[in-house]
Amino acid sequence: MAARNHLSYVAAVVLIIQLCSAQTFQRLGACPKLGCIFPPDQVDFLAGQYFDIRLEVHAPVNGTEATGNPNPDENFKFTIAREGESAQDAAPYLDVPEPELERWNFTWYEDLFAQDAETPSLVRVASKAYRRVALRDPGEYTATLTYANGTTTVATWLVRDLSTVRKAKNVVLFIGDGMTTNMITAARLIAHKSINGRYQSNMQMDKFPVLGHQMTHSLDSFITDSANSATAIYSGHKTTVNALGTYRDSSEDPTDDPKIESIAELFQRLNHGGIGIVSTAAISDATPAALTAHTSDRSQYGEVVDSFLNGITNYTWTNWTGPDVLFGGGAEQFFPGEDSYRGEDYYAAFADRGYNVVLNNSALSETSTDTKTLGIFSVSTMSTWLDRNVYTDGLVDQENSPDGQGGDATDQPGLKEMTLKAVDILSSLNPENGWFLMSEGASIDKQMHTLDYDRALGELLEFDDTIKATMAKLEAMGQLNDTLIVVTADHGHGFDVMGSVDTKYLNAQSTDREKRGAVGYYKESGLSQYTVPDPTRNNTSLKYSDGVHFPSNWDPRYTLFQGVSANPDRRENYQVHQDEPRLPATNLSGLPEEDFYANPEDAASGFLINGTLPVSVDQGVHSLTDVPVFAQGPCQELFGGVYGNVDIFFNLADCLGLSRPSSATAE
Repeated sequence: MAARNHLSYVAAVVLIIQLCSAQTFQRLGACPKLGCIFPPDQVDFLAGQYFDIRLEVHAPVNGTEATGNPNPDENFKFTIAREGESAQDAAPYLDVPEPELERWNFTWYEDLFAQDAETPSLVRVASKAYRRVALRDPGEYTATLTYANGTTTVATWLVRDLSTVRKAKNVVLFIGDGMTTNMITAARLIAHKSINGRYQSNMQMDKFPVLGHQMTHSLDSFITDSANSATAIYSGHKTTVNALGTYRDSSEDPTDDPKIESIAELFQRLNHGGIGIVSTAAISDATPAALTAHTSDRSQYGEVVDSFLNGITNYTWTNWTGPDVLFGGGAEQFFPGEDSYRGEDYYAAFADRGYNVVLNNSALSETSTDTKTLGIFSVSTMSTWLDRNVYTDGLVDQENSPDGQGGDATDQPGLKEMTLKAVDILSSLNPENGWFLMSEGASIDKQMHTLDYDRALGELLEFDDTIKATMAKLEAMGQLNDTLIVVTADHGHGFDVMGSVDTKYLNAQSTDREKRGAVGYYKESGLSQYTVPDPTRNNTSLKYSDGVHFPSNWDPRYTLFQGVSANPDRRENYQVHQDEPRLPATNLSGLPEEDFYANPEDAASGFLINGTLPVSVDQGVHSLTDVPVFAQGPCQELFGGVYGNVDIFFNLADCLGLSRPSSATAE
């Protein structure tokens, strides 16, 4: 009876541990037990897709998980069994040598109280890693880690049974970073005229024949970031916040975490096609980076740039010969200096590999289409559409010239110019094997973070204009019917429009409570004034060529009552920030550096709104919302309905014929 009671007690402790470790603070994501398998339980694979396996056995030394044995079991066993077959030792089953045993320690905080008290829990680890393995036969697999006198951790894996027949020659994957349906609705409102409730024109996205929605949550949290959401879209595997192309393990080295082969690596390896990567962010930012980088730390920007050129060099991995097109910002990682990888000149490194290197829009428009091309157009994130086209004073005194000489990058291309040039180059270099292009409107997200709604919506309208122009170009080239076009986001923000604001009335009031009377809701929201030309207001009455839709007036009297649900302290006057992008919260003199208050110089005529986030946060954050997926072209029918972000990868892989079961020719 004593033994039975002891076992019941142990089971209860294990249950409590698993419940606790599934919350905000986790010893290691997707590892509720003391034995960890990565890839973890409930993941899917493409047949023939390369990945690493990381095993860890943990021995907590202190804290609520401590078992009294501070040493991890180093004699653990790992087996794999396909459904209907006997379990086999993993190394011979995967046809790789038995890995060497690794050892390390790490610490973690069990909850906020432990973090405040600075009392971390120590864990000792025994581990092995199986590198560059693949499962080639579709079906269900059971991976079992046995340790500590018969304790087991079990992972069920599924290799999807997908077609090996290629249906699309080319793919364009448009990612509106942070873009939600609510943002698309707001962009339509300010740029497309309506008469008596009927829009006279539509967004290009509105015209796609297939609409779906993808769930964005990550492996171990229900709010994602761009790194692990991009990893899910590109590889079919959810991971952890900040991780690019890997599952995060507990080791100190972010580059030794278990990797997963991306759609770009697969497409180049198997179809020998061209790869294009375009973004208005620093090109080493998460969304472009996840196509080639494999690190659990997205801030390794220099290493990301090196991966674009050289692939993964510290472990045996997919041979990578570089993209045909790499366009974006982030020049500080290219010119030699403290921010470039090992201080090297990556402009020169790309040029030595035969790339054309262009640094402004003029050079981009003139460069040849028969050569691989690197285009880097500013330090950090590229300037927004609103700053490049309307409030151009914001381009001055930025010291963001891509040559690193401290000048201003005043001749930057937009997303449309970069994407159209990328299509030209990719088509020229890959007439037979086709190409894969990812084009990201990055500052939809970046401007939403800083609550600069006008610039964010301007970026979204540029994104939609880019989609329209790209489709027109492909049609003119005779390639539209051979090209799958998918438009989606990686995550959302809690943004919406709730009414309108009479800014003239707001500015005339003297107290915050009186200023709130300027908000019009329901019937008093009225109609959009952004599409009504008004040359009397700040010289922002704009005209565009036929079929191009942006606001005629960015600064009307009646603006949008808009906002996000998670934010720092800030002031709001609901007017466009003409001088420069917004800085809603800042440190105040004499107060702690990580204590942010509403910026007194931002929206000074507005009223104060208390934040909802911790005071250490100076901008908005992502939200849980599902995000839209639009599709047109071969395999478009795969993208309807509601599904996980990983399914985008499998749908793309299916359409490109990237599955390589053992019955097909292995590569």
